[in-house]
Amino acid sequence: MIQGTKPAVLVQKSAPQQRRIKKNIRGWTAWLILIAGSGALLLLMAFSVAKGAAEIPMQTVWEALTRFDKDNMHHLIIVDLRIPRVLASALVGAALAVAGAIMQGTTRNPMADSGLMGLNAGAGVALSVCFAFFPGVSYLQTVLFSFLGAALGAALVNGIAALRRGGATPMRLVLAGAAVSSLLAALSQGIAIYFEVARDIMFWTAGGVAGSSWEQLRVIAPWALCGLLGAFLLSRQVSLLSLGEDVAKGLGLNTTAVGLLCSLVVLVLAGESVSVVGAVGFVGLMVPHLARYLVGVDYRWIIPSSAVLGALLMVLADLGARMLNPPFETPIGALIALAGVPFFLYLSRRQRRMH
Repeated sequence: MIQGTKPAVLVQKSAPQQRRIKKNIRGWTAWLILIAGSGALLLLMAFSVAKGAAEIPMQTVWEALTRFDKDNMHHLIIVDLRIPRVLASALVGAALAVAGAIMQGTTRNPMADSGLMGLNAGAGVALSVCFAFFPGVSYLQTVLFSFLGAALGAALVNGIAALRRGGATPMRLVLAGAAVSSLLAALSQGIAIYFEVARDIMFWTAGGVAGSSWEQLRVIAPWALCGLLGAFLLSRQVSLLSLGEDVAKGLGLNTTAVGLLCSLVVLVLAGESVSVVGAVGFVGLMVPHLARYLVGVDYRWIIPSSAVLGALLMVLADLGARMLNPPFETPIGALIALAGVPFFLYLSRRQRRMH
């Protein structure tokens, strides 16, 4: 044997060992992100409750939680306004990010997002119809309208993208999503103006959690938590689908059933989110890419990491919306779009280079 060379057996063994080491590192990184991210989220939520047009000391926040006094104005602001708002921000951020992660994994489309794929615009049309023709409906019925609208938007985008030869490629889905979203947004505004309900849906058009209440949380929390739980349970199947439909079928996965379940989870997460915050896009686009960069390509880590990072992003955006120009509020959708639009352009350019 030539001096300085290694036996072939040792060289062959080193590759699996390196993969195991890399996998372990990714796993530890994911746990670190989940633990540190959850801690940071709790601290940011507490800070967000204390800050706003009226600054409240943290001691008063603690007193409102432990010894609530209904005659204390600060306690009322904390319990009735700010805590529901912060909880809604975290819940919606997690839901939008996880919905985007599932869409990107199942369609293998790095630019998939509920806002770009027509779900948000479809839910907006449904809300316009709801306010125009059924003004007395309950909030639960409003959420159900959002689900139906999101399903309509997704069906239109996928149907139009699949019309041409070659099927629904990632770029065709994005183009179809942009066209359908514009059409549905215009239709929504037309209904709002003609039936004089523009003021009622202005909040959903701008995007924000200013009107969140405990009643809304009681309605949307079960939907959101069930959707997130379903996403966690489907994370292994999403990982297989992200390898390609043929590979997933070869590994014994029922791709049709899993695809339908994933679509149902996405509709629930996107529908309940739009019913709360309105037209807020790019959360489901940016956050899964960040999670994938940090924890790797396994969706068993991407989905929970996306939930934590998405909640962080939405709570931070809501805090910024309140503190940029008090006592006026900046729409959350506009703040997130400042980062989302450049990121979308970057992804589009990278996709064009790959093709």
